[in-house]
Amino acid sequence: MACRVTRLASLALLGLLAAPLWGQPDINKFNERTAAQKPNPQDREGIWVLDFHFKDPRVMAIDIPGRGRRNVWYLWYQVSNNTGEPRPFVPDFIWVCQDENTAHHDQVLPFAQAEIRRVEDPANLLDMKNSVTITQAPIPVSKEFEKDERISFPKTVTGVAMWDDINPRSTQFSIYVFGLSDGWAVVDGPDGRPIVRRKALQLKFRRVGDEFRKDSRQIRFVGHDWIYATSELPALMVEEPETKGEKVEPAPSGRDAGQR
Repeated sequence: MACRVTRLASLALLGLLAAPLWGQPDINKFNERTAAQKPNPQDREGIWVLDFHFKDPRVMAIDIPGRGRRNVWYLWYQVSNNTGEPRPFVPDFIWVCQDENTAHHDQVLPFAQAEIRRVEDPANLLDMKNSVTITQAPIPVSKEFEKDERISFPKTVTGVAMWDDINPRSTQFSIYVFGLSDGWAVVDGPDGRPIVRRKALQLKFRRVGDEFRKDSRQIRFVGHDWIYATSELPALMVEEPETKGEKVEPAPSGRDAGQR
């Protein structure tokens, strides 16, 4: 009897010790979000908009040939298409640091992409693309209504945008995503000449902590907007709204819309 009690106590102790490990969340399942579509007064009738799902920006120290060891920030995302027809996606990701007054286009970094894939998709099931390879085929229609009105699983295309030139002192920034819509508007520029602006997704973030600690957990998602802007940097930085004091959206515990 005493042996049985001792054995049960040992198993219980082992369970208590192992519980924190078993209870550890999968880092790849947290901070996943869907940028819900929002109407804009400048929208024209009949425009299409692709659906955008993403994870908060993350950072990895990676050896880049010819550049040395770099802190590579990246945005993992998935695009799906519920517009009824296949649509092209020619993305332009621009990281704008409001507090540093700088803007950075995403880069194609094959060595960094390989390291990111090992973390985000170890089995290589998602065929992660960069901003060039994702343009090679239209985004397929993701939802098909059957006779009984059931909806099939979304067809998503996975990609990653990467930067290795972000100032570590920056704490207020936005990532603009162009190419998700064919919406455009013409406005008068400062010199009276017309300017064409495209519909773009603005993802707003802030980073807590000092510049010496580079950790993905420092990132806080503030919110998102669908705006009309040019991909020329000065226009983006001038129109950037202040994010200080805005309520930070809480991170969901897992994917909040759809399945892979």
